[in-house]
This record gives sequence, C-alpha cells and structure tokens, in this order.
Amino acid sequence: MKPYSIGIDIGGTKCSVVLGRTREAESLPDDPILDKDRFPTKAEMGPDYIIGNLCASLRGLLKAHSIRPDEIHAIGVSCGGPLDHVRGIIMNPPNLFGWDNIPLAKILEDQFHVPVLIQNDANACALAEWRFGAARGYKNIIFLTFGTGLGAGLILDGRLYTGTNDMAGEVGHIRLENQGPVGFGKAVSFEGFCSGGGIAQLAGFKVLERLQMGDKPSFCPDLSALNQLSAKDVAIAADRGDELAKEIYRLCGHYLGRGISILTDILNPEIIVIGSIYERSSHLLQDSMMASFHQEALPISRNCCKIVPALLGDRIGDFAALSVALEI
Repeated sequence: MKPYSIGIDIGGTKCSVVLGRTREAESLPDDPILDKDRFPTKAEMGPDYIIGNLCASLRGLLKAHSIRPDEIHAIGVSCGGPLDHVRGIIMNPPNLFGWDNIPLAKILEDQFHVPVLIQNDANACALAEWRFGAARGYKNIIFLTFGTGLGAGLILDGRLYTGTNDMAGEVGHIRLENQGPVGFGKAVSFEGFCSGGGIAQLAGFKVLERLQMGDKPSFCPDLSALNQLSAKDVAIAADRGDELAKEIYRLCGHYLGRGISILTDILNPEIIVIGSIYERSSHLLQDSMMASFHQEALPISRNCCKIVPALLGDRIGDFAALSVALEI
C-alpha cells in the first residue's frame, strides 16, 4: 500500500483537502492527518470553480511535502448526497448549486491518476468513527449525524452498507408521530424532531404557547425573536436552568429514543454513535432518550447496544474524507 492518502470534504460552506498517512487498517495511528488546507466553498460559483480550487489545494499540499502523485494510495471524497458512489457521480446535493450529475471521481482520476472513491457525508462519518473514534473495535454500528439534518451511516458485519442505490441510512424520513415539526420534507419525521431545525421548530411551538398565555421565556421574551430561535439558543438557556428549554430538549430526547429503538429492533447494532448536537448536549437529551429507548426497544436487542456521543468533534469531516480513501 502506498504511503499517503488524500481526503476531500465538500460542504455547503467550506471545503477541506487532507493529507494523511496510509497504513494497513490494524496499524493505523490514532491521528493519521499530516496536513490540510481549508477554504470557503462559495457554492454559488458552481462546480467548476470549486473543483478547480480542490485540485489546486491538493497540488499545493503535495508540493509542500515533496510528495509525488504516484505515492498516493487513493483519494476519498465526502460530500452531501444524493450521489452514486459506484460511478463516482455527485447528483444534486441541495447545498451545492449546479452540481447535477458531476462525474467527480473521473475528473480527479484524470487529474491525479490515482483511484477515487466518493461517499455521502453520513457514510463517511460512520467510517471515521469506526476507524478512529467511538466505534473502534465494533462490527455492527449506526452513526447518526444529528446536526442540520438527521441521517445515518451503517457499518454492518464489519462493512459499510450503502443499499441498492446509495440511499441506505436515510432514517430522518421515518415518521414518528401524528402531529409535530417538519424535517426531510415530511411532517413529524425523525429529522423533524431530532435535528437543529427540528429543535428550533419544537421551541417555536412551545414558546408561542407560553407567549399567548402571558409568559415570557428567558430565551425568547417576545414574538419578534420567535423566528430567530436556534437549537443552540435553547441549549444555552437549558444549561442556565430555564425549565422550558430543558423541557424542549427532553421532548427531543424522547423522540430520539423512539427513533433509535426502531433502528435497534431492525438492525441489532452493537453501538450507536451520535454526532453534532448530541455530542455537545447529551446531558440534556440522555435521560429522556434512554427512558424512551427502554420502553420501546426489544430488551434482548437493547441490552447489547451502547449509545455514545461521537469522539472526533469538529475534525470529523477531515477524518471522514480520509476514511473513504482507506476503503479502497
């Protein structure tokens, strides 16, 4: 195996190009990242502009470290879906303007003459936590993004599972209730309850009730602030002891537990790793999540499944992209 790999993380607001060491899986270091370059995506500029910046950034890293392209094992790309990882095509991510059926793998292969693999960001993050984070040593893993949206990456029997056409893990679309917030284009979906936007919607409902009753919640004292509420605002208020804010996170935790119980009954994982909001606010979510999980999931499956926060923090995108390269 050649000594270096490249990871490319394409996001709606920023992109990263990561240079990392390549080793056999059993001897990978805890932190294989040697260097990286990061720049604003400027999605409105379109794919040609962004791909040109990615290629220039990659060449700059190779030059800075005196590395030849023939020393690169592979390039891994992490990007929002939908995409086709078999053909290496990014189809039409909602956060990337104009990326309609872009054959990114072929473009990069033609430029650098090394193998290229792309994966959606949830799958890539699952690989990262499996190789370098909270899920090391496990064979059956669910990773939940729980950030702006809610998606899952699945490692089943020690292998990434992507489904028939790369749509496995779209768990945010599961309907959990009869009435409630919207997420993933569906009312009362898992994402509607368990995402940054979902928590903001829950907060909006609860705050409006209080305002109409004459109360003034500390984190939103009037109607003018209602549309500006975020999950972070509510978390800060909850940490300060605001009871309504804590109630909102308890409600989110309840539905998080309900969604996890469905996944546990279907997939029987050893460990569920949850990123982003759960990673930062597990103390606000865990009690109600576990109560719902214990109520809903089959005991024989529940008792062999751990639920933990992700470990890689703000660096998960870098590790994720590099982990995709290590799949080749």
